[in-house]
Order: sequence, then C-alpha cells, then structure tokens
Amino acid sequence: MQLAMIGLGRMGGNMVRRLIKGGHECVVFDMSPKAVADLAREKAIGASSLADLVRKLNKPRAVWLMVPAAVVDKSIEDVVPHLERGDILIDGGNSYYVDDIRRAQELAPKGINYMDVGTSGGVWGLERGYCMMIGGPEAAVRHLDPIFKTLAPGAGNIPRTPGRENIG
Repeated sequence: MQLAMIGLGRMGGNMVRRLIKGGHECVVFDMSPKAVADLAREKAIGASSLADLVRKLNKPRAVWLMVPAAVVDKSIEDVVPHLERGDILIDGGNSYYVDDIRRAQELAPKGINYMDVGTSGGVWGLERGYCMMIGGPEAAVRHLDPIFKTLAPGAGNIPRTPGRENIG
C-alpha cells in the first residue's frame, strides 16, 4: 500500500522505515532536504514540495502528518489545497481531541477524510511496533488497515520484554 509521510523526525522517519520493511511504498517530505535524501536512500520516494508529494500518490491519497503539535494546523493548511475529495489526511501526533473534532468538521465539506491517530512508541517503534489510538471515518480506517497492521502488529506478534513475559 502507498502512504505519504510529512515529518521525518525520529518518529516519522522510523515509521517510514517500518512501513518499507513491511512492503509498503512511502512518499516522503520534510522541511529538511537531508532527511528526505536519507530516506530516499532507504527506498522511500522523496518529494521536493507538498505539491510534488501529492502528485506522486495514487488516488485515493493517504497523507500522514507526523509533525509537532504547534504546526499541525499550518501543515494542514499547506497540504489541503493539493488534496481532493476522497483523500485521507492523518494527524499522527497526540493532538487535543477538541482540535481533532474541529479539523474533521472543517475538512468534511471538502470531502477529505480526517483521521486522528495518536501514536506512541518512540524510537523503539521501528523494531517493536507502535501503539495507536485510531479515530476517523470507518471506511478510511478500513482502507488504511494494512498500514495500521504493519505499524501496530499487536501483542501476540512481538516478543515480550524480558522479565515481563507473564504480564497481561
């Protein structure tokens, strides 16, 4: 499956690496051209701008924001003009739920499916997977299920932390 990732810091970059390892195609953009180039060397498809990123995606497009909370609204404002009805926009940060409700309501008239996917796992997520709190339209969630299964494989799919094998 194909996914775009905007924001290639420690979380976003490692999520892309995990997705590529799982057989997905990732188109990537970051304010740092070096971050884009580094992931392009690891089989991601680099983009030079948000317009370029969206152009490289198949429809319906899925664009994941993994940016600091302070710039989520600005990032949405910048990418939405390039999206179309039926596309999916995901905020992977842990935004305040009232902000997520507002964003979903603002994007609904444009036909853009907004999803809030609070993501935790830090730098260990690359190896062990992430914990995700997924919210959004049911059809969009189902469409992205292969992505979620790669990023968050479930407790039965990874080895337990040594010394904690009997918990849970």
